[in-house]
Amino acid sequence: MTSQAVGNPEPATGNPETETPDSLGYYMPAEWAPHDATWLAWPHNEITFPKSIIQRVEAAYAHMVSSLSHGEKVNVLVNDSTEKEKALKIISKHSWNEQNVIFHEIRSADVWIRDYGPTFLLHRKTGQKAAVKWNYNAYGGKYDDLLYDDKTGEDVVKSSGVKVFRPGIVLEGGSIDADGKGTILTTEQCLLNKNRNPQLKRLQIEEYVEQYTGSSKIIWLKSGIEGDDTDGHVDDFARFAENGAVLCAYGDGADRNSTVLRRNLKILGESTDAAGNRLEVLKLPMPKPLVDEQENRQLPASYANFYVGNKVVLLPVFGDANDGKAAEMLAGCFPGREIVSIMANELVYGYGGIHCATQQEPAERK
Repeated sequence: MTSQAVGNPEPATGNPETETPDSLGYYMPAEWAPHDATWLAWPHNEITFPKSIIQRVEAAYAHMVSSLSHGEKVNVLVNDSTEKEKALKIISKHSWNEQNVIFHEIRSADVWIRDYGPTFLLHRKTGQKAAVKWNYNAYGGKYDDLLYDDKTGEDVVKSSGVKVFRPGIVLEGGSIDADGKGTILTTEQCLLNKNRNPQLKRLQIEEYVEQYTGSSKIIWLKSGIEGDDTDGHVDDFARFAENGAVLCAYGDGADRNSTVLRRNLKILGESTDAAGNRLEVLKLPMPKPLVDEQENRQLPASYANFYVGNKVVLLPVFGDANDGKAAEMLAGCFPGREIVSIMANELVYGYGGIHCATQQEPAERK
């Protein structure tokens, strides 16, 4: 699939503007805060998901949409009415709340709305919503056919109808994770990569992230897992949990993943949150490596790419011996939510997962 490239706005230079979300009282809530909705884009890109696997990918999406629909609205992007009818037919095979599934005819190049969609915010005092529309350059310019999704993100913002902030820097939503109390997890590999914001230094990038997420502490991890083409998105290996802990993927082997994850685990163990508290770090197991034999590439399979809905936690599973252990750990970290296991072998074939394909819109506090 080839999409018309859409140029990004002029890149940011220097420091953030005076009126930022933080200065005006906005912050990025934790993912487990109450949602108004979850946003997804229906899969259709034949490069990401070839015909040999697209039906299994669609089944996984239908499972995701139907599970979420019992606790919140689910906004599904479709390219046209034909795609809507196809999606509707597949979703309706599952137990779902039809009233909570809303289709939007918003064109997209691919499904990774976490990365090109807006980051939604709440005002600390009024509880009103706003959003940050970051620039999206298709993972450092790797994929020309995905550049269109910078416009898709703009269309989602317009559809939401909320106040919008545009910092003018390149950032993907999967590169940050928030505890809702002022602490952000990210990686040096991604945010400091010269293929994103070469004009900015580390302290400038840090200030942008803090000012546009309403945070005061960034924990810089090193790099991500093998097979991740995003340059080390943190949502593939380290995530905050509702019970106050941090889940960090872990391996005890001699492979590259295990070495990288042990280094990140050490950093987390020595870190404090925005309030100065030491982090409780839990070791989340990794599935056995998944390899695409035909293309001789490792796939970014990880249990850390889960998504927290109002009533459920969507957990990627891989038919691995550690699937059950991961589900048990998440049940302890998100009490009161049903853990829904979604087969994700075909999703990671496309270099992404459940969290990459979802974006939460928090509920306004009245």
